Amino acid sequence: MNKFRRKQIQDALSLIDKAYALLTNAKDEEEMAFENLPESLQESERGTTMQDNVDYLDTAVTGLEEVKEALENIE
Repeated sequence: MNKFRRKQIQDALSLIDKAYALLTNAKDEEEMAFENLPESLQESERGTTMQDNVDYLDTAVTGLEEVKEALENIE
């Protein structure tokens, strides 16, 4: 791998780190908001949507972890 492509990968890793931080923060905040809802609202459509959002964000964060790991293995 040449220097230019290594730099591109490092730039991509930097962007992934930023996206990871943003998405983790959004997930944590949505999860906290859900947990602060009264139980009756947690079981409502709104609560279900919030829990689904947490799950989707968790999936996205996990995907970024996998992408980062793959890029870090490039020699």
